[in-house]
Amino acid sequence: MKVIRKVLEFEWDKGNIDKNWLKHNVTDKEAEEVFIDKRKFIFRDKIHSGKEERFRILGKTKAGRLLFIVFTIRKHKVRVISARDINRKEVFLYEKKAGSTKI
Repeated sequence: MKVIRKVLEFEWDKGNIDKNWLKHNVTDKEAEEVFIDKRKFIFRDKIHSGKEERFRILGKTKAGRLLFIVFTIRKHKVRVISARDINRKEVFLYEKKAGSTKI
């Protein structure tokens, strides 16, 4: 995969730290766990990519919580834009596509 072979570092600053907790009850740690899910499904967010390329990822946390995350890569760091629980349609997509990457 070209986007993320190995996540080295996440970027959490005052602009995005705890934002997903306040909005969707997703901790920053939970969001990071999705990136190590071996069955994660990553795809480009062509609609919302503007000045920077955005991606979406569907994956499970260590506790088994399924999350939908929008992120970008800045200076070789993952910056999570949004993280929330996945909906029914996305559960189907995760189960069907898990372990593959469409980039």
